[in-house]
Order: sequence, then C-alpha cells, then structure tokens
Amino acid sequence: MTTSEPAGVVAELWQFPVKSMGGGSLEEAILTGQGVLGDRGFALLDVETDEVVSASNTRHFPGLLDCRAAFLEPPQAGWALPPVRITLPDGSSGTSDSPSLPALLSAHFGRRVTLVSTVPDAYATKQSTFFARLDLACTAPTETFVDLCPVSVITTATLAELSLAYPGSTFDPRRFRMNVVVATKPGGFVENAWAGRRLALGWQVRLAVTMPDPRCVITTLAQGDLDKDPDILRTVAQRNSLPVGRGGPLPCAGVYAAVEHPGLIRRGDPVFLTDR
Repeated sequence: MTTSEPAGVVAELWQFPVKSMGGGSLEEAILTGQGVLGDRGFALLDVETDEVVSASNTRHFPGLLDCRAAFLEPPQAGWALPPVRITLPDGSSGTSDSPSLPALLSAHFGRRVTLVSTVPDAYATKQSTFFARLDLACTAPTETFVDLCPVSVITTATLAELSLAYPGSTFDPRRFRMNVVVATKPGGFVENAWAGRRLALGWQVRLAVTMPDPRCVITTLAQGDLDKDPDILRTVAQRNSLPVGRGGPLPCAGVYAAVEHPGLIRRGDPVFLTDR
C-alpha cells in the first residue's frame, strides 16, 4: 500500500538561466527530466582553462552572482532555449544571440570567456568522477549545467532552523539557489528524512528524492543586498552535517531529486510525501 502525507505547499520557484549567475523567481515552472526548464541552460566557459566557470572562483570571477540572467521569452518544452539577456552589475547588458556578448563579458571580468549551452565533455567527466568517488547513484542532467541532480528542494523549516541557530546571519533562500522552496511546519531539518521517498508537487509532477544537498562556499558570497557571510556555511556544518554516499559528513541543507513524472507546477500547489 502506498502511503501519502501532506508535506506543505510550493512557496517559491526559481530558475537560474546561467550557472552561477543571478536568476529569477517564477509563478509556475515546467519540469522535464532535466529539471526546471531553462535552469542552468547556459554557463560561462573560461577560454584560457577550458573550464566551466563557477562563482566559487572568486579570484578570477568576483561578483559573478551579481550578474543577472533572464530569458527574453519563457522557454517552451520541446523547443531550443530562447536567447538569454545577461545584465552586468554596472547596468550594461548583452544577449546570447549577439556576437558582441563574449567581448562584453571578457572586458567585465578581465579574462577571456564565452557563453556556452552545450555541456563540455571534460565537465561531464568531472561530474561522473565525483559521483564515482562518493559512490553516488544519481546522474546529473546531460543537457544542462545543474550540479549532481536535476532538481533541488529546500523547506522553510530548514531555513527557520538555521536562523534560530545563528540569528546574526540572514538565511535567505537566494543564498542556496534552490529550484523549489516548500513551506512546511517548523520542526528542524525535515527534508533529511525525505531521501529514498517521493514528492508529489501539484497535480502532475513527481520527484524521487535521491540525496541530501551538500553546500559549498557559494552560500557565503555576497549577492544583491546580501553581504558576504562565512557564518552561513559554518552554521550549516555545525547543525546539519550528513554522510553523502561514501563521503562526509558534509554540510547539507535541502535535498536533490530526480524527475520521475514531468509536468507543470505553480506557487501554492500542495506537496505530498509518498513511499512510491
């Protein structure tokens, strides 16, 4: 017999068109096997090193999180992604279909970069090597630059627990760059118990929760009105370090999930936790 229990409601939906850049909240989102449609569909590529750029590389790419990315029109399932507009902190901007964009980005960072929408083989190999080292069963999307698993989910209970543990820090959902924020009753890190179970979001989408979500230094970086704050990651490590595969314990907040049944979800949709 399949058991089902209410888990909360969809409070926020987020899409980040370019890896490690600012994105935007959505009223509704299309989920495919690759995750939220359009999420991390693009990334910067460092021409010198031939590596995908991450905001964690603060030496060469400071302030990357303050670069904003937004699609010129909403992505549609089954179609190529529409062009994306990148707006730099100084207000200058360019679009992915413009040949002048690489020069704009390179001038801003003082380093040759280009925008790519195809996952390089070296990046995919790096991901699979990480999975093998930690003996993780999850498979990263092949068509996007999402880390580890297609969808990331966090609860308001976890954010509240972290805020109680260290009131001096602002545990804003933007720091964690999650796709789905689920509003739940207070009660600690409730999604820790979700691994191995299923989430039903709204009337179509079904997720298989695969593993806790390990956090990194990006959660501590400044973005928008959020200051740099090393205590963010330090608090997560102190309050919720968990084994991840053969690794760990690692500081975790939220969970990763695979998409078992794609579809449309909206803010305010009910969320149910099921065994299968």
